[in-house]
Amino acid sequence: MSPLRSFAPVLLAASQLSLFGPATTQAQPLDKPTYHNDAARSGWNPHESLLTPAAVASPAFVQLWQTPQFDSRGTNEPRLFATPLYVDQVAISTGPHAGKTLSVIYAASDVGHVYAVNAFASADVPAGAILWSKRLTQNRPGSQGAISTPVIDLKTKRLYTVCADGNTFYQAHALDLGGGEPVAGWPVAIDAAAVNAPGINRNGDARFPNGLLIQRGALNLSPDSTRLYVTFAQGPSPGWIIALDTEKAAVATAFSATARTEEAQGGMWASGGPTVDPEGFVHIVTGSSVQVMIKKLGLPGIFPDSEHNWGQSVLRLGDDREKGFSLAGTYSPFNYAQAQIMDIDLGSSGATAIDLDPAVTATPKLLVLGGKQGNVYLLDRARMPGSLVKRPPPSEDSTTDGSLLPPEPQPQFGQRGPLNIFGPYADKSAANDQARSRITPAYFRAADGKHYVFMTGSAKTGPKLNVSTPPGLVRLEIITKPGEPAYLKVDQNEMTQVFHNPGSPVITSNGGRDAIVWVLDTNALRTAPMQGPTASRPVLYAFDALTFKLLWKSAPEELGSGGKYNEPTIVRGLVIVGTDRIQAFGLLPTATAARPVFPSPFPLVAAPANPPADPKIVQLGKTVYTQRCAACHSSGAIGVPAFDKITSLDETRIVETLTNGVMKPQAFGLKEREIKAIATYLTSIAATPVPTPAK
Repeated sequence: MSPLRSFAPVLLAASQLSLFGPATTQAQPLDKPTYHNDAARSGWNPHESLLTPAAVASPAFVQLWQTPQFDSRGTNEPRLFATPLYVDQVAISTGPHAGKTLSVIYAASDVGHVYAVNAFASADVPAGAILWSKRLTQNRPGSQGAISTPVIDLKTKRLYTVCADGNTFYQAHALDLGGGEPVAGWPVAIDAAAVNAPGINRNGDARFPNGLLIQRGALNLSPDSTRLYVTFAQGPSPGWIIALDTEKAAVATAFSATARTEEAQGGMWASGGPTVDPEGFVHIVTGSSVQVMIKKLGLPGIFPDSEHNWGQSVLRLGDDREKGFSLAGTYSPFNYAQAQIMDIDLGSSGATAIDLDPAVTATPKLLVLGGKQGNVYLLDRARMPGSLVKRPPPSEDSTTDGSLLPPEPQPQFGQRGPLNIFGPYADKSAANDQARSRITPAYFRAADGKHYVFMTGSAKTGPKLNVSTPPGLVRLEIITKPGEPAYLKVDQNEMTQVFHNPGSPVITSNGGRDAIVWVLDTNALRTAPMQGPTASRPVLYAFDALTFKLLWKSAPEELGSGGKYNEPTIVRGLVIVGTDRIQAFGLLPTATAARPVFPSPFPLVAAPANPPADPKIVQLGKTVYTQRCAACHSSGAIGVPAFDKITSLDETRIVETLTNGVMKPQAFGLKEREIKAIATYLTSIAATPVPTPAK
């Protein structure tokens, strides 16, 4: 990491050390160890008492701090496709803060780095301080490091992540939470040699390729943490789900989406990855193959008559520790063939497992998902409707769909069928920038006992159906009646905001009250560039979950350029967003404080005036600053404050940051009097010509 790039954002955290102390009164441990909060992918944090709708809508809700921009690789700047994770009370075992117990944010970048970041300021560690970082791979040129969300095992205090490597393709890493050190026996190669070993693949003789696949799905763990689940996609290969034995550090079992390699389809793309229900069953949604659309292969190209070909389907898998994966249930939408031919992936969606009281419905074990077509599907996961041998014949009759259908006729069919919530309904125009949704649903149980599902996406308009339009956020109620199947009913559409390619919705509440829906939108279509001067800048939204009133949204370009399909992490009153760094939002101590313009790593209140400084000390500080710091602060780089900004910082905080904070390595070699002189110089002036870098 460049020392000059690191300096400014650290000062943001340091300057707000007392102003932004731990903003929490919640006593119980509260962690986010996996994507969408839990293994079932509920997307719901029911323990948030600080961020009420009124508080978030007030001027007190602001950006509190941000880290430096994370490490780049070559010309590729970092992007966080992976959602940040969070663990309360971690014993730090390395670096200047070894021996301290801190609340930690974990982030993985697409150029192969993992970071541990301090979430809340303590007496001597500022919020946003990078506690440790690890470079995991020597991956090929470009950005193909970690684009999946890691998973944390709280029992063994391990973080699991998967990164691409140019030599061994993909490796699964297990890192100690306290210091990022590799666990003995790890990393584990996920390659052709391991996956194609006898007895590993439990669906035919499909072969795992030597070429690089895409590993975008969030990782997940079995309930006993002995299995790590990893998904893959990319033609010309079937999709794959692979289980690693976490105790033996080895590939244990796998399941390919098709039984034969030549029938390549069924990519497991969704950012949500596999869903694991409380009984330990693994659920994964598969997609299509873009080659079928590009080459215009039509119906023969999707092999509808082939046995054990599970493209465009939902699979329910058992995982026996001796025998490995076994197929326990399937679902394929009635129109899987039409959609698959046009690359309208079902597999763009993750699934959410929901358990209801058996007294209120005949289908208490539910699974809900979406897809590119803009439909939403509710399944009885305990009694999946499909065969264990092959998909049903292609159909155009929506009433034959095996999901739990609403009783009313649907406008797009003129009869019963799946709900279409992001329209218009289309079997031919819903791929690429025309896709309606690529998310994992979120679940919420309100105080009145009603059960809700939240979906994000975008309806489309225009001649090419690639112009986003509302609704982009939909709330559905799960309708139940004793002894009868549950079904979904649209409860409300949000019609004021336009999302272009949103991530999954996340719900926070205090039990069944004060619920907020959080949405991080990429703010650009799927094909928009992720690098360079035209890279999109995402927008974070907060809505009242029961009224859909817009409570707050981030200012234009307040967030740095980020990845796609990730979501915010909200814990203990802190909203954590991964872009090209970590940016954190929360409440000021009082509602009367003015909201600053961000990004800006500076105090909200100017430091008190300093007494006249010794000219000799000022000159020494100016000389050292010019030699060691000026190149960065005159660069105009994003996230690096200009000279006139850092002069407003408090002298004590500057010294603390350089001597005990994250900037300590960059101050290596400086004498104590030189560090103090830098601080004296910066705080002794208000508006002077900006020093130029030393030649």
